[in-house]
Amino acid sequence: MKTIEDLKRLREQVQSDTRLRYTTGTKIIIGMGTCGIAAGAREVMSAVLDEIAKRHLQDVTVTQTGCIGMCEKEVLLDVVRPGEDRITYGKVTPELVPQIIAEHVVNGRILEELVVGKFSE
Repeated sequence: MKTIEDLKRLREQVQSDTRLRYTTGTKIIIGMGTCGIAAGAREVMSAVLDEIAKRHLQDVTVTQTGCIGMCEKEVLLDVVRPGEDRITYGKVTPELVPQIIAEHVVNGRILEELVVGKFSE
C-alpha cells in the first residue's frame, strides 16, 4: 500500500466484506455450537455468504449462535424476515443453501419440508 487511494480502496473492500454481518433487514442465523460445527455449520456458513454475494443481496444480515438444544437436527439455520415468524431449518447442507436463499430469503416462500420450528416474535 503506497498511496491514500490504496488505503481508501482497502477500506471500501473491508466495509463491503463485513456489511453482510451488520445490516438490517432479513437475518440468517446459523447454529455454530460444537454440535453444529461437527455437523458442517462452517461449510453452510460459507455457502450462505457465497450465495448472498452471488445474488448481490444487500439487506441480509448473517450471524451465528451457539447450541440451541436440537443437536440431532444440526446444521440449524434460521431465517427471520421483517414482520414474519422466525423459521428454523434443520439438517441444512451447503447444497440446500441456494434453495433456501432463493425460495425463502428472496421470494418469501417457506420450505415446509425442511422446517423444524416456527417462532413468533
